[in-house]
Amino acid sequence: MWRTWTAGRGRLVGAVLAVVIAGAGLGLYWFQPWKLWQDVTVDEALPGTVRTSGMPGAGPSVTVSGAAGSLTVAGGELVGHEHATSGTVRLVRLADGSHVVRLENLDTSSGPDLRVWLTDAPVREGRAGWYVFDDGEHVSLGRLKGNKGSQNYPVPAGVDLSRYTSLSIWCDRFDVSFGAAELAGV
Repeated sequence: MWRTWTAGRGRLVGAVLAVVIAGAGLGLYWFQPWKLWQDVTVDEALPGTVRTSGMPGAGPSVTVSGAAGSLTVAGGELVGHEHATSGTVRLVRLADGSHVVRLENLDTSSGPDLRVWLTDAPVREGRAGWYVFDDGEHVSLGRLKGNKGSQNYPVPAGVDLSRYTSLSIWCDRFDVSFGAAELAGV
């Protein structure tokens, strides 16, 4: 009887241990906590501009605008929600009539499955603004390229920009806003 009890107990302990290890693995995959300490910096020029830094014989870094005719049509400052987030958002109409959303001096936490969304939701400060952006209409401009720096996101042709009044750095995995900006006309 002793052998039966210890053998059964051993199998139970093994099964519990297997469930705990599998659960820990799935939890690590889902939450990806290491991303909180990994920064990705992206520093893109506005389309139509040329940077001379890094070119042999170019001297100091200079940005030359070739985007004559580009115009900032809306913009705003990012406010933090789930994570501290700062920077400037600009909606820019390029000379060819297309639009890009430009994030400048972005500083937020990295996270799993972060997206850049144009939305019709109002920007609210603090916890009140965490979850509002998926309640109405939104257009995903793609994955966030980096959690720091300046970067561009083309707006798909045919998007009626008059319907979208804000931008959110949205965590699609946990359905929460990392930060957002109201897009006020310039």
